[in-house]
Amino acid sequence: MTLSTNTTDSLTILWTTGDREVALKMLFMYAINGKSKGWWQHMRIIIWGPSAKLLSEDDDLQLHVRKAVDLGIQMDACKACADLYGVSEKLEELGVTVSYMGQPLTALIREGGHLLTL
Repeated sequence: MTLSTNTTDSLTILWTTGDREVALKMLFMYAINGKSKGWWQHMRIIIWGPSAKLLSEDDDLQLHVRKAVDLGIQMDACKACADLYGVSEKLEELGVTVSYMGQPLTALIREGGHLLTL
């Protein structure tokens, strides 16, 4: 699994924080605008660590995930993290692909892909 198709027109956002305000006021604001306004052709959000737990518990964030998925933003979650929090099934119900992300993230970094971390 690769995370980028064309590094000049693709952005991956690595969402690790459990801070709700960062998710609402930066992550989803930028991602949804970036995709809907054509700033990036391909966008992917990777849910990793505390963000998986936060997303599983927050209805507002879940609405933002559904909107992002509807816009064509690929939503992935680290399976190891989601399993640790016991939220893999909940994330999958939201349209998030849950899989091991260590190797794909490493490949993206080695390729020199655009990566924004929160």
